[in-house]
Amino acid sequence: MTALGARATAAIRRWPWWLQVAALYVAARVVSACIFIAAARHQGPNPWFPPAPDYWNFINIWDARWYSRIITDGYPSTLPTDAAGNVQENEWAFYPLFPALGRALAGLTGASPAAALTVVAMLSGLGAALAVYCLFRHKASPGTALWGTAFFATFPASAILQVPYAEPLTIFLLATTLLLVVRRHYLWAMPAVVLLCLSRPVGVPFAAMLGLLLIARAVERYRTGQAGSHSVRELASLAGLTALCGAAALSWPAAAWVATGDIAAYTKTETVWRGHDLVPFKPWFDTGVDLFGPVLGVLAPFVFAVLFALLLFTKPVVRLGTELRLWCGCYMGYLLLFLHPQTSTFRMLLPLFPLALGAALLSRSKAYRGTVLTMFVLLQIVWIVWLWAWAQLPGGGDYPP
Repeated sequence: MTALGARATAAIRRWPWWLQVAALYVAARVVSACIFIAAARHQGPNPWFPPAPDYWNFINIWDARWYSRIITDGYPSTLPTDAAGNVQENEWAFYPLFPALGRALAGLTGASPAAALTVVAMLSGLGAALAVYCLFRHKASPGTALWGTAFFATFPASAILQVPYAEPLTIFLLATTLLLVVRRHYLWAMPAVVLLCLSRPVGVPFAAMLGLLLIARAVERYRTGQAGSHSVRELASLAGLTALCGAAALSWPAAAWVATGDIAAYTKTETVWRGHDLVPFKPWFDTGVDLFGPVLGVLAPFVFAVLFALLLFTKPVVRLGTELRLWCGCYMGYLLLFLHPQTSTFRMLLPLFPLALGAALLSRSKAYRGTVLTMFVLLQIVWIVWLWAWAQLPGGGDYPP
């Protein structure tokens, strides 16, 4: 490192933590923006706009169009169906908090739905980075927490944090709620967990995590007595938070039922994109067979589940603490139970962001950390060019991001 570089690094380290995190996050998003712009220059014919669009048009595609439509037209009171009575793609698949904030901002400023949603997403992404760092600081030194935040901000699918998708808002709320849970501020976590459950379908695994945490803390108190363990009041607050989260997790499917008169309105809508009914675990075996054949394909989901379980017991991940490990385990269990694995799966791995700190804790080597950061940026190019940019497949359509 040159003397000038050393002085610049020393000056940056004297900045307040929030400014360091903000600068890191903005730099990561500028890198992503450059990749988006380069990919847009090569964008050919597509369903949304002429070839070679500008940056702002290019990031407002895919699900971003659905959110804009929700702001403009709201949610349907009747599920759209084809001539055979099969439910078609519709707005009920998209949770309401993100478009509600976009609608509020558009109403206050007169901005277009797309512009308002973009602003909400970008601000939420910055808030998410700050909340993630604060959470990581509970488990690591400032430098390691910053590296973990850098891994989160440059993850191959992290470009989604600057486009009009609900992910940045969800990660912000998830990191905030986890931080409150880690600090045992269970009553303060209640409004945060309700908002979290209205942002994306993460309420079920979060309620499962809280339930398991409640059992663990109750057993801990029974075995060790009061010193260092949860008080009765804290256990009662955690139980209330768990019950509230469970109810909030069901609120959006219940709202779809009330609005459409169909008790399975949300499930029917979600499974439209799959092309078949929801059968727990089965899509993972189907995909395994497609990728690896009839024998290895059946074994592949089991191997993956075992490897992920072993990951949770590695030394760097154990250092994350009970709450974050439980969250990662419950969320991955939720994906294995309900997700149809496909190209959108990469984006859906973002809620596992606590593992970014585990990666930073694995080694303090600058060479290791720099290599991880470089590989993430390179894989971000792959993600944007392969999945975000539209290139029609031989059978029609394209892989979704």
